[in-house]
Amino acid sequence: MAMMEIRIFGDPVLRQRAHEVTDFDGRLATLAQDMMETMQAASGVGLAANQVGVLKRLFTWEVEHEAADGTRSSEGGAVVNPELTDASEDLQDDDEGCLSFPGLFYPVERPLRVEVAYQDLAGDDHRVQLEGHHARIWLHEMDHLNGILFVDHLAAHDRKAAMKQMREYRLSQGLDDPQPRRPGGLLLGRQR
Repeated sequence: MAMMEIRIFGDPVLRQRAHEVTDFDGRLATLAQDMMETMQAASGVGLAANQVGVLKRLFTWEVEHEAADGTRSSEGGAVVNPELTDASEDLQDDDEGCLSFPGLFYPVERPLRVEVAYQDLAGDDHRVQLEGHHARIWLHEMDHLNGILFVDHLAAHDRKAAMKQMREYRLSQGLDDPQPRRPGGLLLGRQR
């Protein structure tokens, strides 16, 4: 299996809508496995295909649980062509982060309960009802597939602070500025 590069905010692929999956073959299964391993290596709980530069409606997710006796288990997998079919009016506000926004965590309000129709890697149809943290993970990843980022849900002051942090992060990593400064109109076309 191959580790994949997680795209960082500023990469245009993160703002693109992913295409519906129509081929349920070995390549899709390999992509899902590579995404799962990449997500686990980055200590994430979800990863959408466009976060690794692939415009397919696919995401992986995994949540670990610890029982009272200390044993650990996990649940998760690959979700293909998800579609939100119902969402509660009850909302929850909780901190969210994103592998494409390293180190950023901000409060995001999302529905407490959702129902999602989706397909598995074999193309079989499923429907699931999710609540709380699970609902948040799926909604976050489904947003990615539509080119929507968690910062789009933030209050204006939090969004401004997040953009500043990401600009500083990109510059510290030698990446170009996601919001390059352009000279004012009076300087355009001006000759010396």
